[in-house]
Amino acid sequence: MKPNITPTQHERRLGEDDFIVSKTDTSGRITYANRIFMEIAGYPESELLGVQHNIIRHPDMPRGVFRFLWDTLKAGEEFSGFVKNLCADGGYYWVFANITPDYDINGKLVGYYSVRRKPPQSAINTITPIYQEMLAIERQNSAKDAPSKSIAYLVDVVKQSGAKDYASLVMNLYKPEGVV
Repeated sequence: MKPNITPTQHERRLGEDDFIVSKTDTSGRITYANRIFMEIAGYPESELLGVQHNIIRHPDMPRGVFRFLWDTLKAGEEFSGFVKNLCADGGYYWVFANITPDYDINGKLVGYYSVRRKPPQSAINTITPIYQEMLAIERQNSAKDAPSKSIAYLVDVVKQSGAKDYASLVMNLYKPEGVV
C-alpha cells in the first residue's frame, strides 16, 4: 500500500555521477533497489522490496505520462523520460529515467530494469509547464479519459516541437550540462 505522504518543496538532487538503479517484476513491484535509490528516496530496502514502484510517484506527475510509459514498455520498447519522484519525507527529486524490459534467457519477459540519473535543469524547466498542462487537462476530464487526453496533448507538443517522436524530444532535452 502506498503511504499517505504530504509533498513539501524540499528538493533533493542527485550528484553528477549518481545512478539510481531498480528492477521490478512484470507488475511493477520492486525486486531490487540500489543504495543511492534508498538514500535519495528515503526508504530502507525492507520498505521497497515487493512494493509497487509507484510508492515514489509524485502528485505533480501526470497520469498520462505513466500510461504512455506502460504502453511503451508493453510494446517491448524502452522508455526514456523525465520524472519527478516523491521522497518518504515529502521531498522530491527529478530524474532522467531509462526503463527497459528485462527478459530471461528464453526471451520471456520477467520484469523491468530502470536506470535514473540527474537531469539537466534546462530539461526540467522545459518539461515542468508541459506536465502542469497535462495535469490541468486530467483534472478537466473523467478519471477514465484523463490519461488519454493528456497523452494527446503531449503528442501535440512533440509535433509542435518538430521532434520526430517523444523519444527524440526527450533526448533533445537531455543534454548533460556542459555537453554541446
